Amino acid sequence: MLHLTKLAVGVRDTDHLRQLQAARGQDDPPLRHRTRATPRRRAEVLDGGSMYWVIAGSMLARQRILDIVEDRHDDRTACAGLVLDPEIVPLIGRPVRPFQGWRYLDPAAAPADMPAMGAVAGIDSLPAALRMELRALCLL
Repeated sequence: MLHLTKLAVGVRDTDHLRQLQAARGQDDPPLRHRTRATPRRRAEVLDGGSMYWVIAGSMLARQRILDIVEDRHDDRTACAGLVLDPEIVPLIGRPVRPFQGWRYLDPAAAPADMPAMGAVAGIDSLPAALRMELRALCLL
């Protein structure tokens, strides 16, 4: 198994990512992220790998990668389509430096999933901006 990491450019927080992807998945199914470079280690990624999203400088969410298909951008140029599970799993935040494109992520280096909200009393009652700031500081 092998994961990918990607910067979620222009995304404010995981709730914003959910909103954007819900609209994209409804308008042009299946839900996928288009990328110029096709992962050469395709079989390893499809063996249970996820897309780890870097939001506002921290790795905060992941989605399972269901398939990697040949696709086309809106301008008809060829690309790879990473078909994603619509479920977005929040992570225990970890700061990440900016990078271009996507990167492979070894499972041993991947941050852990966030515990269920019921397990952490009061977290969901905090404003989204405060939750994002606390996750960016790795305090949640």
